[in-house]
Amino acid sequence: MPKITTPLSEAAVRRLKNKGRHSVGGVPGLKLQITKQSACSWILRATVDGKVRDIGLGNYPTVPLKVARVAATDMQLQIQRGIDPLTERQRRGDELAATRASRKTFNECAQAYIASVEKQWKNPKTAAQWESSLDTYVSPSIGKLAVSDITTAHIVALLEAIWTTKTETASRVRSRIESILAYATTCGYRKGDNPARWKHHLETILPSPASLKGNKHHAALSYADMGSFMRDLRSAGGIASKALEYSILTAARSGEARGATWVEIDLNAKQWTIPAARMKAKKEHVIPLSGQAVTLLTELQKTSQGVYVFPGQRGSMLSDMTMGKVVKRLHSKAIERGERGYVDAHMDGRVVTPHGFRSTFRDWAAEVSTHPRDVIEHALAHQLKDKAEAAYQRRTSIPKRIILMQEWADYCDVMRATDSGKVTNISGTHKTS
Repeated sequence: MPKITTPLSEAAVRRLKNKGRHSVGGVPGLKLQITKQSACSWILRATVDGKVRDIGLGNYPTVPLKVARVAATDMQLQIQRGIDPLTERQRRGDELAATRASRKTFNECAQAYIASVEKQWKNPKTAAQWESSLDTYVSPSIGKLAVSDITTAHIVALLEAIWTTKTETASRVRSRIESILAYATTCGYRKGDNPARWKHHLETILPSPASLKGNKHHAALSYADMGSFMRDLRSAGGIASKALEYSILTAARSGEARGATWVEIDLNAKQWTIPAARMKAKKEHVIPLSGQAVTLLTELQKTSQGVYVFPGQRGSMLSDMTMGKVVKRLHSKAIERGERGYVDAHMDGRVVTPHGFRSTFRDWAAEVSTHPRDVIEHALAHQLKDKAEAAYQRRTSIPKRIILMQEWADYCDVMRATDSGKVTNISGTHKTS
């Protein structure tokens, strides 16, 4: 039994200066330890399981005398009940660490996982592509959720939004989610089965790509085929072909491109300002024009005599059907050449539509480019849910969108690998002064 010492006051404890251990009384075995560096700490000397133990209770004066006595009393009571205070402290610490770990969000785990594996990736852009696709398709729904709370229902809900229209992208996104959640499990942030795994799990819920049939969504061309399509489109000639090319380069809705007037165009500033009245969201939309778009407009301006940039018969607005016919003709000619044609492989081989090229742009932006989701969404004139953020982004995203739209136009200029294995620029070197 430790010797009982007359309790010292707080003032008396503060006056202790000599190196060593000083009994402070109040609780048997409670001592203030002073080192030669004048560092002070609380020690409880007690017998646990027949062995004399020194149990640390924190530094003084961070832990004041009154608190130290309460802590020491609690330790003594634990010992009397047969509990090892150090073992109990470790158990509580482990529980706290586990609780904190379980609250790791998906976004936090995604960042940590990418950082841990990006050195293994051969392509330096892979990390940025991962981040872009996650920002676009995953973070809005589960990014802020704790990984321990993510269920199969969460994964199915976010995948269903793109599974039938962007199956290739959706499959890639699912695989990335699975890798991140596997990492989270390994790190102890979550337990149980991986809700994003495909085999014997999601394959029983989501339809296989082969079984998907056409639906109400617009058929979209794979971005890998854009170079071939643009080559054929530019060789077609005609005002409808020019209108379609312009809508592709600007990622605009076909109706917005068909209704473009010369007063909306500022070639010097390289901007197209679509008034609110012509926008789906009824908000003015400014589109930065790539060098390729400026060249197209400059050539048209030389012979233009009307209000519309892409006039139809008798100077009226070009019809949507006319643009659709352009795509169908190009598709037919490709078939005649023995090629696959311009179809959406994920929509039962349906011929692509003019509006579908917006999906092509978005897939390319998310999978190939390294631009943030908000910049991509503003390029498509999609409205962010947070109105304050949306207003801010409208003011600040133009410089970023200038780069985005030029990169897209440059991508559309390049043929993917030809039969000879070469990559061909279909419009020559383009200057973007």
